[in-house]
Amino acid sequence: MAKHPREKTSSKTAKLVYRPVGLLSGIVSGALASVLFKQIWKRLSPSHREDSPNALESEYGLGELLIATAIQGAIFAVVKALVDRGGARAFERVTGSWPGD
Repeated sequence: MAKHPREKTSSKTAKLVYRPVGLLSGIVSGALASVLFKQIWKRLSPSHREDSPNALESEYGLGELLIATAIQGAIFAVVKALVDRGGARAFERVTGSWPGD
């Protein structure tokens, strides 16, 4: 696969040094995505409930459960990608090495 022109090659050391940054960014992105999803779900929910449906709660229909789960998954994936990319670019600016690839 061809590399993006701005992405530099990475070293094993850069990948190793980046691991704690990646771990921390994963925690931050999870927390951020959770807050974002709760706010979005409150507005989108037909019943305007604060909590999203849980698969084991019988008061929610399957359709509402699947919609909530799909929205939550999409939000988590997008937020994680944005935070991971931002962390990698910041790491590259500081160290001169791209942490991935």
